[in-house]
Amino acid sequence: MADKIKVALNGYGTIGKRVADAVMRQGDMTLVGIAKTKPDYEAYAANKKGYPIYAVEPAKAEPKFKSAGIPIAGSNLDMIKKADIVVDCAPEGLGEENKKNIYDKLDKPAIFQGGEEHEVAGTSFNAAANYNEAIGKKYVRVVSCNTTGLCRLIYAIEKAFGIQKARVVLVRRGGDPNDAKRGPINGIVPDPIHLPSHHGPDVQTVLPNINIDTAAMKVPTTLMHMHFVNMTLKKKPSRDEVLAALRQWPRLWLIPSWYNIKFTGDAMEFGREMGRPRNDIMENAIWEESVTIDPQGEFNVFQAIHQESDVVPENIDCIRAMTGAEKDGMKSMEKTNKALAIGNFNPWKLTPP
Repeated sequence: MADKIKVALNGYGTIGKRVADAVMRQGDMTLVGIAKTKPDYEAYAANKKGYPIYAVEPAKAEPKFKSAGIPIAGSNLDMIKKADIVVDCAPEGLGEENKKNIYDKLDKPAIFQGGEEHEVAGTSFNAAANYNEAIGKKYVRVVSCNTTGLCRLIYAIEKAFGIQKARVVLVRRGGDPNDAKRGPINGIVPDPIHLPSHHGPDVQTVLPNINIDTAAMKVPTTLMHMHFVNMTLKKKPSRDEVLAALRQWPRLWLIPSWYNIKFTGDAMEFGREMGRPRNDIMENAIWEESVTIDPQGEFNVFQAIHQESDVVPENIDCIRAMTGAEKDGMKSMEKTNKALAIGNFNPWKLTPP
């Protein structure tokens, strides 16, 4: 059996802890460790899971970890030296510094998150849309949660029917559930006020030929983003043909009307009922009732995006692509989906009760 890919997590926040858990569920990967700046409840939980913890600036951090009774395995540099690849989940903006000060110097490939600019890596990634572009690359950026959700949907429709123009309105959550510094927000915030929002150009870093306009706003909620997507298609499919095209992709969850999921809170509760870790919804949550096609070939849909988790499977696939462990993107996605139970929300073979 081939050696497992040794993965280091440089950063262990909202995304990092989820990627670490996902790595441990893959048959072809192993977790070297996680990097933390100080002991906290996340470090406590990681230690309980048996994850080796490496300290950022150990001279400052070691006494704090020792006082908390949490062992550290060394510095984050020690961890990175042991790894085949690094997933950088440091706070937004630090990835570029880590690239210059750590990864370049240690000659280690690294994956960055969507909070960094496209230029930090030169390649932006979505598993379905451009897996091959990441094969063998030293640096790749997994696009943000919103861009990931849009790329999945847009790629599925573009592949099946072609797209003349995409228009998207994004209603964004004000902050994550544990992100007190971002709230409360008592209002609706155009973010950004100028148009288009950054999401359209970000989609084009993955799908450069897509003609897309986006507008975004923040609202006082922590439970997922919401997208209204309108696309003018090159072909004029029936609604059933569109639904069939979407059902080919397990990361697109078409919510049947009889599930009675009326809002994002219901979707998150369903994740809890299905036993998902942290209630995570890694799929696009698409209301099947909202899928419409008019006689002019206009496609309309509502979808919700769980900002804490939808990029997790993309990071896993990106690891395989960059290390060359799997050259076939579809096979990588199949492995990832199976390991993370992605697609088990889809009741294609069920009938309503």
